[in-house]
Amino acid sequence: MDGNGEQIQFEHIPVLLREVLTGLQLKPDGIYVDGTLGGAGHASQICTALGSEGRLIGFDQDGDAIAAATARLERWAGQTTIIRDNYEHAPEQVRALGITQVDGILLDLGVSSYQLDHVERGFSYRADAPLDMRMDDRASLTAADIVNTWPETELTRILREYGEERFAAKIARSIVARRAQAPITTTEELNDVIRASIPARLREKGGHPSKRTFQAVRIACNRELEVLEESLDALIGLLAPGGRICVITFHSLEDRIVKNAFRRNENPCTCPPEFPVCTCGARSRGHVVTRHPILPGEQEMQDNSRAKSAKLRIFEHI
Repeated sequence: MDGNGEQIQFEHIPVLLREVLTGLQLKPDGIYVDGTLGGAGHASQICTALGSEGRLIGFDQDGDAIAAATARLERWAGQTTIIRDNYEHAPEQVRALGITQVDGILLDLGVSSYQLDHVERGFSYRADAPLDMRMDDRASLTAADIVNTWPETELTRILREYGEERFAAKIARSIVARRAQAPITTTEELNDVIRASIPARLREKGGHPSKRTFQAVRIACNRELEVLEESLDALIGLLAPGGRICVITFHSLEDRIVKNAFRRNENPCTCPPEFPVCTCGARSRGHVVTRHPILPGEQEMQDNSRAKSAKLRIFEHI
């Protein structure tokens, strides 16, 4: 149930499901972490593959996702531990359970269809709602806080870096001018500012004119890239020898972070290339399984539009 007593419909069509299940090399008695449970689409299939000795530990910071995943995984209640927390805290949370190593970790990044479809969450630019965008409604920072209080230079930076928005400076300047008259509190008010900042001939090119700005504000609001960048090394350190981490990304910024982290863990040597032997003492923590990301097939992209931008990368610990 949600806060209004209505039944939650947190449907989750798992992206790249077959590829994830193959990539994790599931063992019947293994211990697996799903760092982004969502509606438990991937998690339920992982549980199906486990034997009676296997275990799943799932994380999500969204209260609705936790409720939906708990219901969906009820038949495996004795083998699952579900924790409402950001995956950045997974290593310490797992160790607090007395578990020192796990056999596999999955991160399926991005916003769920449920979050986009429930307009009151404020993620979507296609319906008017309070400007919220928090994946964890216990967090203090909202999208409205960012839009109404962050300096123009910082707004420009996140729009340019997180949204790859070519009109970042102009949109940021317009936001600051608009909020000086009255706070921007709804998604439609922010839409109005964005539309007015982009030349009319370019507004409809490349999709909705607000798409990049909303992406940037959402990423900043939830610290998405920061959490990903700061978590991957620790998550790899949680893997048992031969354990694998699978990460599904949905835009180039995430994919770049994952690719670089996996390469760094495979070859952490900092010695100059002209050195005949390594003297820094850094040792490889494993190898990159996917030299190029795994992409969804044509049929999956037809069946699930969310899959179109998905990329899967896999790293194996030694």
